[in-house]
Amino acid sequence: MSTPPVYPERVGTPVSSVSDFVLQIRRLVEGGIPLGWVAGEISSLVRASSGHVYFSLKDERAQIRCAMWRNRAQLLPFQLQEGMHVEVRAQATIYEARGDLQLSVENIRRAGQGNLYEAFLRLKARLEAEGLFTAERKRALPKFPHGIGIVTSTAAAALRDVLATLERRAPGIPLVIYPTPVQGDAAGEQVAAAIQNASGRAAQDGVEVLIVCRGGGSIEDLWAFNHEAVARAVVACPVPVISGVGHETDVTLIDFVADVRGATPTAAAELVSAGWNDLRGRLPELTAGLQRAMQWRLRQAAQRLDGLQHRLDQSHPRVRVAQGMERIVALAERHRRAWRVRQQRQASRLVALESLLAAHAPRTGPLHDRLEACHQRLDKTMAWRLQGLQQGLQGLAARLEGLNPDAVLARGYAIVRDDAGQILRDAQTLNEEDTLDIQLAGARLRARLLGSS
Repeated sequence: MSTPPVYPERVGTPVSSVSDFVLQIRRLVEGGIPLGWVAGEISSLVRASSGHVYFSLKDERAQIRCAMWRNRAQLLPFQLQEGMHVEVRAQATIYEARGDLQLSVENIRRAGQGNLYEAFLRLKARLEAEGLFTAERKRALPKFPHGIGIVTSTAAAALRDVLATLERRAPGIPLVIYPTPVQGDAAGEQVAAAIQNASGRAAQDGVEVLIVCRGGGSIEDLWAFNHEAVARAVVACPVPVISGVGHETDVTLIDFVADVRGATPTAAAELVSAGWNDLRGRLPELTAGLQRAMQWRLRQAAQRLDGLQHRLDQSHPRVRVAQGMERIVALAERHRRAWRVRQQRQASRLVALESLLAAHAPRTGPLHDRLEACHQRLDKTMAWRLQGLQQGLQGLAARLEGLNPDAVLARGYAIVRDDAGQILRDAQTLNEEDTLDIQLAGARLRARLLGSS
């Protein structure tokens, strides 16, 4: 019976712990095997309560354990099932607690999608080389669109989400739906035709921005939006286009050529209604500001009105007429007093003359007759003179009354003033839309000048 060979142990060889040794292996595996795609069949699928997903990926000759963490698993557009053939994008690593080789999965797609993805990348590279993805070509969305077009299927849940979002954030904005199938073999050409139809009718329908949307799905479900005809129809559209296709993790060619990408149909609706929604949020602030401005204007106008009223009270024709009448009354009183003084003087002189005449007149009879005649003449003269003065006073009063603005207004005339309260004498100084103040005999009117001839 042979004995196994004994190898001499080299002096100074370090001894690693299991943890350190497994860690070295993990670093070698992760550093030596790059991130890549691995195809196989799912088995031993376990969904942990933490949200992580564990399964094995196998084929006819081998299998390997896989782990997909919650933050990645919750983004999958489909449900993993036992026996499903998939392709996983993963990093090889070592699970140190058991020393097992496993794959840390970042993404999963159904088997066979690799060819579609390669076709997607080739078409994307060609369109990018033509400059269809450049930022300089993209247009900004209108802040307050007055018409929104929607290209999608009328049976799609995405349409209901978009309509509900727009109704909540921008109610009353006209919407035009351009229906089209969004899934199937001919869906690409049909979506492109719907976008071309919307482009041709945009001006007629009042559409200022276009939303192209559908809900999430597999790469096959969304393949219509990777069609070259769809991309070129979006580029040729005369109004800005928002893509709202799939979920946040779904990427299609229309996302690159559209002017703006919405992560979901709802997000696309929120983007197009952002201006109206912000304005609705500012309505209370704008209303309060308008009320403050109106109150300030009203206070300024009231203060100006008070000033004009004071000026009018000081220079109103009625005041000036009253002052003239007072002056006339004062002059008449002075005239009456002067006339009485003159009468008294004439009467005194007459008495003196009578005395002198009585003393020197040899005959009193004729002198009495002459005196009586003088009395009569004096009375007539005084009556005539007084009548003349009264007629003159009445004439002056009539002339003054004729100059009274109220009397002029009573004959059908009017006094027209401008905004500054100045009396208008020449219509050439007026402009259209000027505000006029018209004073009639019994009322005052405010008018706006519409035109002159």
